[in-house]
Amino acid sequence: MNRFEGPGAREARIRYLDGDFQVLSPGAFVRCAVTGEAIPLEELKYWSVARQESYLNAETSFAQELKINPDLKRRD
Repeated sequence: MNRFEGPGAREARIRYLDGDFQVLSPGAFVRCAVTGEAIPLEELKYWSVARQESYLNAETSFAQELKINPDLKRRD
C-alpha cells in the first residue's frame, strides 16, 4: 500500500492563488490535471491560477500551457 491509499489518505481540494494555495478540504495530495498522478501537498509547486489546475512538474505545466495556447510556439 502506498501513502495515498488507506484511511485518511484523501485528495485535497485546493484553491490556487498567485504564489500560494489555500486548502479548502484537507487531504494528503492533489492530482495532476494532465497525468492524473498524485502530488503530495508538500511537493506541490506548479499550478495554474486561471485554470485552477495542478501539475506534476514544470515540463507538464509548460506542455499544458502550449496545448491550450498554441500561439506561444510562434516566434515573431
